[in-house]
Amino acid sequence: QVQLVESGGGLVQAGGSLRLSCAASGRIFDINYMGWYRQAPGKQRDLVALITSGSDTNYADSVKGRFTVSRDNAKNTVYLQMNSLKPEDTAVYYCYVLKLEGGYWGQGTQVTVSS
Repeated sequence: QVQLVESGGGLVQAGGSLRLSCAASGRIFDINYMGWYRQAPGKQRDLVALITSGSDTNYADSVKGRFTVSRDNAKNTVYLQMNSLKPEDTAVYYCYVLKLEGGYWGQGTQVTVSS
């Protein structure tokens, strides 16, 4: 089992920044990648960004150039730096970890961007 604890969500004005953190604990070996998904009300959960064990990254087109995903292997933590936030970024953001045996989700953290 892997436990994920997220932090850093909140309310911010358009154009502002937030940084999300996700700390992993438990059976944290053999992690293929760590990443972030988001789900807005009435919409499906979509990938925002991910980072592999080799530090390769992948971003949704809608956040490229504004968001940066990173990881601190010593702290088993993945971060999402979100800049130039837009109202359409409003969603619950979920941390996700993929291992060989399957994926694990965090509890989610709300990000609200006001116009």
